[in-house]
Order: sequence, then C-alpha cells, then structure tokens
Amino acid sequence: MALRSAPTATVLVGVVAALCVFGLVMVGSASSVVSLDLYGSPWAIFVRECIWMALGSLAFLAAWRVDYRSWRRLAPGVLAVTFFLLLLVLVPGIGVRTLGSSRWIGFGQLRLQPSELMKLAIVLFGADLLARRAERGSGYRTMTGPLLLVAGAAALLIVLQPDMGTAIVVCCIALALLFASGVPLRPVAKVLAGLALVGVLVAAVSPYRRSRILSFLHPGAHASGSGYQVAQSLIGLGSGHLFGLGLGSSRQKWGYLPNAHTDFIFSVLGEELGLLGALLVVALLGALAWFGLRAALRAPDRFGALVAVAVVTWISAEAAINIGAVIGLVPVTGIPLPFISFGGSSLVITMLASGLLVNVARHERRPDDDAGPRRARRHAPAPPAR
Repeated sequence: MALRSAPTATVLVGVVAALCVFGLVMVGSASSVVSLDLYGSPWAIFVRECIWMALGSLAFLAAWRVDYRSWRRLAPGVLAVTFFLLLLVLVPGIGVRTLGSSRWIGFGQLRLQPSELMKLAIVLFGADLLARRAERGSGYRTMTGPLLLVAGAAALLIVLQPDMGTAIVVCCIALALLFASGVPLRPVAKVLAGLALVGVLVAAVSPYRRSRILSFLHPGAHASGSGYQVAQSLIGLGSGHLFGLGLGSSRQKWGYLPNAHTDFIFSVLGEELGLLGALLVVALLGALAWFGLRAALRAPDRFGALVAVAVVTWISAEAAINIGAVIGLVPVTGIPLPFISFGGSSLVITMLASGLLVNVARHERRPDDDAGPRRARRHAPAPPAR
C-alpha cells in the first residue's frame, strides 16, 4: 500500500528546516570575529558549517526515505562498531586530543566524535531490545538489566574522555526508553539516584569539574575565574533586551565570550535577536519535542514508538543542558545546542536521528484510522434473537 503523507511528518520537516536556518545564520554571525582571527576570513567557519549542514541534510533525507524498521537489523553492528571507536579514542596517538579531552578520531577537518554516534547506537539497540522483550512477554528485569549495562559501559567510556555532558545524555536516552516501555517507576528512580550519586562523586574527585560546580553555585564569586564564561554569557543575554542589538551586532563575540559559536551560541542569539529571538528558538525545539511525541503515540509498532521517544529525549536533553548552562541554571558541560551550534559529526548525526524521527511520523496511524471499523460495528444490525 502506498505510504500516505502524514501531517506530523510535514510539521517536523518544517521545524527542523527552520532550526537549521537559524543555525546557519547564527554560526555565520557568532563566528565572524574568531574566524577572522584564526583563518584570515570572517566566513571560513561559516563555510565549514555549510558543508557540514549539507552532509547533515543528505543524512536527514536518507533517513527520511528509508523505512525505520530497516534499522533494526543494523542495531547490533552499529553498537559494536561504536564501542570499538570509543576504545580507540582513548588510545594515545589515535584519539585527537584538544583542550585536555580526547573525543575525536580522524585528521584535519575530517573528524568523527564516537560519543555522538553512541547516542544513535543506544537509540537503535535499546528500542530493538525492549520491543523484542515486550513482544515475548518478558519481565521488566530482563528488559532493564541489559540496557542499563550497555548504557553504563558506554557512559563510563565517554566520561574517561572526559565528557560528562554526553554521558548524561546517553543515560537520559536509556532511562526514557525504559520509562516508555512501561518499566515500574521505582526501579527507574533507584537508577536515577545511583547515577546522581556517581555523578557527584566523579565531579568531587576532579578539580576541573569541582570548580565548574562551585562557580555554578556562586557565579558572582568566580566571575573572573571558572565562572567567567557564564558571567559573560549573562551579560550578553541581558544586553539583548526584548528585540536584540541586531544581527551581527554582538559585542560579546569580540573576544569576551569564549566558544561564542559553539557551546554558548544561545547567548549571542539572545544578544543579537533579543528575548523574542531566543523564545522563538525554544518554541521550535519545543515543537520538535511535541510533534515527535505525537509521532511516538501514533507509531504503528512498539519499535517505532520507542525510537521516536528516544530521539525526542536525546534532542530535548541536549537543548535543556545547553540552554541551562548558558543562563546559569546548570553547570557547564560542553554540550552543543542541537541544530544551532557549530558542529561536525554532532550535527550530521543529529540530522540523521531527526530524519529517523520523521520517517516514524510518516508511518503514523491517524486518529480516524480506527474510526471506520468502530463506526461499522456501532451501526451494524443486531443479531437475531434466539
């Protein structure tokens, strides 16, 4: 039967396109000063972002057109390859080390961040595992154990890079899959408490992370040290007022705000486009989550529903952590803002996951799909009395 055009898929495509346009415009504006300083041209980073966006668009279109159920048989292979790459990143001389972190493999501008690929691997593996176990009628313990074991091992390897933010996102994806599968809340709450305790211990033994947490709790007292980035971010946001200073008119990107075109691009966006521009981006991200969950509710099978929930959790968690750090509500973890921040493999893989979400939405069951049979049963003549 020919696949019908689904309204949810159409809205999701429009939302993703709008976010990508925002991303290109803001990367071009926020990176102009650092691009001129590093490469001698204000457009160098913007051109690179256009290339990555083009690759991401191809990945989005491919995932959009390929039936999402085809990804189930790839789940074990993607997971195994990603674990191998995560181990490879930690090998001296192979992993590309930048600013004290070893998160990439590759050379020059052709670099892959395996931790980003692990998010997709957990989505596919977890959705396939839980769908199969549910179809067999397995108990929640047989569903919870394998997924938490895999997600915990992945998070540990990512923390060793170190990259606490991405490890948190991986755990959020796994917990969302368990919750959507109907696992009782008590085991999930225990897992959350355990993860929170581990996170506190990891932060306490690391001087760098400990200083980040202290500066988050008392930003004013660390404005000239570990809290400098957040302090400058808040200055930029406050300068934008309601309508902003105008596109390209940011003052903070002139060397005051580090990572203005990556982790803290939301601050430049608020400075140049004001509160209205910032709220528009938040509304677009909220719309992506809303219609993504609607696609999950209308998915034709359990695997599709779990994939949709996991992708929505992935993007929403990253957006919440990034924006929370920019406005000083959570510690800085180095998570990019989906679709908006400058990125290479992170942008391409996020676009691929978004295409997967749209494909689930294309197969959605509409609310009136079952109305015909119900109406026919309601108006059918009563059987003759015996």
